[in-house]
Amino acid sequence: MVRKMCDTIVHRGPDDEGFYVKGPAGLGMRRLSIIDVSGGHQPIHNEDQNIWIVFNGEIYNFQELRPSLEKSGHRFYTNTDSETIVHLYEEHGLDFVRNLRGMFAIALYDEKKRLLVLARDRFGKKPVHYAVHHGRFFFGSEIKTILSVAPELAEVSRENLLDYFYFGYVLDPKTAFTKIHKLPPGHLLTLQDSRVEVRRYWDLSSEFSAEDSRSEDECLVELERELAEAVRIRMVSDVPLGAQLSGGVDSSIIVALMRQATAGPVKTFSISFPGSTENEAQYARAVARHFETEHFEIPVEPDIWNTLDHLTRSLEEPIADSTIIPQFHLSRMTRQHVTVALSGDGGDELFAGYERYRVACRRRKFDLGFFGTDRVLNRIALDVLSSGFPGRRLLYNLTLPMPDRYLDSVSFLPVLCRERSIFSDDFLHWAKDKRSPYDEFRRHYDQGPTADFVNRLLYLDMKTNLPGDILTKVDRMSMAASLEVRCPLLDHRLAEWAARLGPQWKLRNGSGKYLLRKLAERLGVSHEVMRRPKHGFTLPLAEWMRTDLKNDLPRLLLDARTINRGYFKPKAIEAVLEEHFRGQRDQSSIIWALLMFEMWHRNFLEAHHSTAQSATTAPDTLPPSPGSGWRGEVPEAGSAANCRGTQ
Repeated sequence: MVRKMCDTIVHRGPDDEGFYVKGPAGLGMRRLSIIDVSGGHQPIHNEDQNIWIVFNGEIYNFQELRPSLEKSGHRFYTNTDSETIVHLYEEHGLDFVRNLRGMFAIALYDEKKRLLVLARDRFGKKPVHYAVHHGRFFFGSEIKTILSVAPELAEVSRENLLDYFYFGYVLDPKTAFTKIHKLPPGHLLTLQDSRVEVRRYWDLSSEFSAEDSRSEDECLVELERELAEAVRIRMVSDVPLGAQLSGGVDSSIIVALMRQATAGPVKTFSISFPGSTENEAQYARAVARHFETEHFEIPVEPDIWNTLDHLTRSLEEPIADSTIIPQFHLSRMTRQHVTVALSGDGGDELFAGYERYRVACRRRKFDLGFFGTDRVLNRIALDVLSSGFPGRRLLYNLTLPMPDRYLDSVSFLPVLCRERSIFSDDFLHWAKDKRSPYDEFRRHYDQGPTADFVNRLLYLDMKTNLPGDILTKVDRMSMAASLEVRCPLLDHRLAEWAARLGPQWKLRNGSGKYLLRKLAERLGVSHEVMRRPKHGFTLPLAEWMRTDLKNDLPRLLLDARTINRGYFKPKAIEAVLEEHFRGQRDQSSIIWALLMFEMWHRNFLEAHHSTAQSATTAPDTLPPSPGSGWRGEVPEAGSAANCRGTQ
């Protein structure tokens, strides 16, 4: 059973496999060898061989942890970071995870206590999925590991899919499936005596500060020191290493610091979009020339259909982030030259880099709520104006209270409000009594730091968009290419330091990432790079949908097979397509969300439906509501005395 689970994730670890099966427990591992390539075979055990782990990720401070463990009498038989975890558990119990600096998904089994421990890193860079089913506890890095041995668990949760319509992903700890859950970032799960408990071990909320008396020079010196250290420890590798370079501020800083930390040239990797007005590869080339890197560039043509067909067969949940395609191509090209790559992910969430933060601050000045006018305008925007009416979305947004304005600004297809006209009457009737996906976001906003509006938004995104979208995309696309991506800006010590920065060092005079930009200037990044608008590895989707994709989009989205699922009104979808094709309004993000939803049904869900007909929701009709899924409470463990899992 465990071997079958491992066979589904060979792409995550093509170099080695290993198993531990004893009594009620079975652990399996597919390994991408990075540290101690020849001697790091997993599962790893302690001296007495009664504590075993499988581990996905990297622990960057394992070399500094090892001496103190050896002084305490622990004997090591490998040079891996994995073995450090075993001895930390022996020394500190469940608090072992607090000592780890890195990205990780850990499964540890203690034979004496008959205890299984799952742990996920603080930001959720590495995934952990689990399910309790018929007296067994299943877990794995990907959902498909669980479905390979329990295909009947491919039971869609329509309520959880509301998250996708609103935000383009399903928010932790939920998944698209009723009985399969994600372990949230910064959490531990224990299974003992048939009881499942989930507990949080880390959160960034208490670190945020609204005041900061330090000078700019002091902050810059500290930032460079902290980030340089985060970069340095992520360059420890026994295999070739490089960097993904978009030509933006964040990735340029990472490359500059890598260049300082090594004697030879850094390998850098980027992509281009030939013939597109959004082709910004010249910025990456300029950075590469300045820091004398060994630069590689791959052109990405709009062969969307073949790429999507391939990716959606492995994507277990729909995700509306179109940058999965350039991320996949970039990862595949990078893997041809190196096994590990550093990236600039995380800078926007730590230092307020997204345009939406600046927009949210500007819109706080508007208040249309005099004498109930906001409610009147809200109804006009919803019920009177057509979806293509100029200014409709802005008018609707300004009628909302904070933080709902921000939530609306990051929404794709909010079913019960702004875009409800797209959905069928039957689906709207079902959805009107369900919880709003906004509720969980409001909870994170309310639990965040109270001193400053911008810091609240940053905290909200770190709990939602960062793990649910950004890091999920990076993990799935890089692992599909058997590439490990490391994110120095999401080092938890650096993040704690950044949270304590006053908001004036993040968003100032309408410009985000103020201090990061100052550091980039200090490191020699050109003004041309720093002044350009943020794009990253963004696809020129709006262009492609009006040219190369124009004929095929209606054929797929208005196909009877799509419409008969019961979610959408065909005339509304047709109107959205026409608005975009005519250039009346950029609807590319909504069209992409619809496209990914349908292709997920066809290429992933229906493939599993064919092997589990009795348990899976029928794909060709609006399925009956299967229940609410898990919304934060610990699911019933039943008699889950047996655990089976893979990393």
